Amino acid sequence: MLCTTHIMYQRNIITPSQKILSYVSSSKSKYFHTNCQNLTRQLPLSQNTETAAVSHLGLILEACSDGSLLQQGRQIHAQFILNGLCNKNNATFNARILGMYVFCGSFKDAMNMFFRFDLNTTMPWNRMIRVFAKMGWFKYSLLFYFKMLSFGTLPDKYSFPCVIKACGALNNVRLGRLVHDTVRLLGLEFDVFVGSSLVKLYAESHCIGDARCLFDKLSHRDCVLWNVMLNGYVICGESENAIRVFKEMRTSENKPNSVTFAGILSACATEAMIDLGTQLHGSVIHFGLEFDSPVANTLLALYSKCGQLSDAVKLFELMPQIDLVTWNGMIAGHVQNRFMDEASDLFHMMISSGVKPDSITFSSFLPSVTESTSLRQGKEIHGYIVRNGVPLDAFLKSALIDLYFKCRNVEMAYKIFNQSVTIDLVMCTAMISGYVLNGMHNDALEMFRWLLHEKNKFSPNAVTLASVLPACSSLAALKLGKELHCNILKNGLDKRCHVGSAITDMYSKCGRLDLAHKTFGRVSEKDAVCWNSMIISCSQNGKPEEAINFFRQMAMEGIKHDRVSISGALSACANLPALSYGKEIHCFMIKGICSSDIFAESSLIDMYAKCGSLEHAQIVFDMMQGKNEVAWNSIIAAYGSHGCLKDSLALFHKMLEDKIQPDHVTFLAIISACGHAGQVAYGIHYFRCMTEEYGIPARLEHYACMVDLYGRAGRLNEAFETINSMPFPPDAGVWGTLLGACRVHGNVELAEVASRHLFHLEPQNSGYYLLLSNIHADAGEWGNALKIRKMMKQRGVQKVPGYSWIEIHNTTHIFVAADESHPEFVHIYSLLKNLLSEMKKEGYMPQPYLPMHPQTLQM
Repeated sequence: MLCTTHIMYQRNIITPSQKILSYVSSSKSKYFHTNCQNLTRQLPLSQNTETAAVSHLGLILEACSDGSLLQQGRQIHAQFILNGLCNKNNATFNARILGMYVFCGSFKDAMNMFFRFDLNTTMPWNRMIRVFAKMGWFKYSLLFYFKMLSFGTLPDKYSFPCVIKACGALNNVRLGRLVHDTVRLLGLEFDVFVGSSLVKLYAESHCIGDARCLFDKLSHRDCVLWNVMLNGYVICGESENAIRVFKEMRTSENKPNSVTFAGILSACATEAMIDLGTQLHGSVIHFGLEFDSPVANTLLALYSKCGQLSDAVKLFELMPQIDLVTWNGMIAGHVQNRFMDEASDLFHMMISSGVKPDSITFSSFLPSVTESTSLRQGKEIHGYIVRNGVPLDAFLKSALIDLYFKCRNVEMAYKIFNQSVTIDLVMCTAMISGYVLNGMHNDALEMFRWLLHEKNKFSPNAVTLASVLPACSSLAALKLGKELHCNILKNGLDKRCHVGSAITDMYSKCGRLDLAHKTFGRVSEKDAVCWNSMIISCSQNGKPEEAINFFRQMAMEGIKHDRVSISGALSACANLPALSYGKEIHCFMIKGICSSDIFAESSLIDMYAKCGSLEHAQIVFDMMQGKNEVAWNSIIAAYGSHGCLKDSLALFHKMLEDKIQPDHVTFLAIISACGHAGQVAYGIHYFRCMTEEYGIPARLEHYACMVDLYGRAGRLNEAFETINSMPFPPDAGVWGTLLGACRVHGNVELAEVASRHLFHLEPQNSGYYLLLSNIHADAGEWGNALKIRKMMKQRGVQKVPGYSWIEIHNTTHIFVAADESHPEFVHIYSLLKNLLSEMKKEGYMPQPYLPMHPQTLQM
């Protein structure tokens, strides 16, 4: 009669439980004879039965290590009891059965088995510690370790590796140090397995110094130990030390394996060391590991992160087997190098080849959708994820949150966050940066406060703090920004480049350029973002000379300029103005990589216009390829600022003909141009066109332009009505515009109303006090004018002197009002004095009266 199990094998419908019974009946058929239906009866055993059973017991019991197979495990246990294999002398045999019960979750059976052991020996304790560690129940591993110590049984070299692993998994390095002390007392510190476990614990807990100290003490170092040390340095971001360990390993008797190369290549990828990575690629080929999956995937990451995507593609095409990790690496590489269309093609190729994407695939691919801000495509991918049951881990949820925020669907982003059962730091950081991106700065701060209240779960890291600082910048919340800065200093994160850049930006936008300078000076390794932050900060805070100096220093430090630094420097040239410096940067752009960058060229148009060279601005615009709304806005604003309203409007209509949609900046430039030209009717028409025809909501700047438009035309009551009709509180710029118009048209009553608001909004701005004082003086109200001056003194408001500038021989000279100390003034004064003296001697004219300057008297 055929065994039922064999028949089911032939039909390919065998179940896991029947597989176990088949293994017993077929593999050991010369010892057992069964019909696979009853294993509880005693079976006849030959002389070699016990030896064979012991050798195969581990495999049989491993197959039973599942809760659904508990009954079969019990039957096998009963069979071995009946055959006398589970006596007290066979501890290894019993330990395996104990482990099987724990794996199956039958703790009652496990404890009954456990107490049959001699608990003065380490065997049962080690088995429980090891099984719980393997199951990921690390607290129970440590519990049995301490129970063993309290029972008086000393652990051995087989106890500690799993105990140390449990300490590492629970991020409890302090407990790990206590275990290390016990290891040292028992003289097991230099055991290769115990020592390797301790080195790994310290390395992964970022105690790399302790790991290295113990590593150096170990006399026997196998390949595993070298790999642990090398990867420890990689985890801690110490790539140079990782390379040093690799070189030391090469001089030892140990040969590197795939784990070694994957670790060292990962360090090269992180630091973009393409030359060393290429050399290591040669070594990989020498050892025959070029197509080993972890090594090949790390090589792909190396070439992608170093911008050598063509090499990554060549390697990808040569690989005989392409797995999911490889596809993910290629998609991520194309996204990182801004090849979004190619990334999309790879994604579709991957699905066509029958490889199912996982959460990592979508986490890598979604940024390409985010870049195009295609909400429809993003929702389609989200639907695919839900339909196919792709696990929504923290990284994938963060990518979806980022997608919806960048597509301006804040509600959906919040819904994903709110429906998450487990929330981690990455998701919170994505929410904070998303709120900031959408101008919801108070919501970003509320999210950050919630994060601080949940400090038992997680604490903010460098990325979180760098994300929340822009909210403080936009709200000008200097006090809160300083508190965050203190937190950053306490945690030693201030020297990190992206954090330093965020702090610098926060201080500059809050008007504290001095603190921005100090923060910038403390950053140890400054990248392009950090330099750009300082250039833009100085440019926007009325320090254009310093911005240009930082631009020069950036080049001297060997940091390559990008479009952001060039745009910031051009803006500084426009504010100075310094046409010669702007032309130098233009030459640099033509020679460098930004010759065809839309944003840099738009800044160039703005610079030429503000420096009075409208002709050059037009030439730059005409030479631009693929003009977008930014370029059109720049040239429209350029003509408008020069009072050329007809040209501005002609350009606007040409923009519409080219099917470029205007935005809020376009209408701001046109309304401003109408104000400069005194065309109130045109200004009103385009304001209504913006809000009614194009559906663009008016912002604060648009209302300020309308106030200026009415003010220049003397229609002050309409300007005041515009302010009162604003859907949001007017700022100092709006009231200041009205006050300036009141000075021109002599409206004292309205000037008093505007000044009250201004003194509340900017109490230390001397310009508003002086403007109101002059309005009263022009009206003959000398008492009120004097009263305003006294108010300035009582409030400690310092008058800021006005200044002007002139460019001589490519050098900009700044003159403060009533300034007689400038070298150029002294030089010209001296020349004029000598000229008049010569003219007197020749009798051409009588000697005029010249007020003598102290410095000229000494000449």
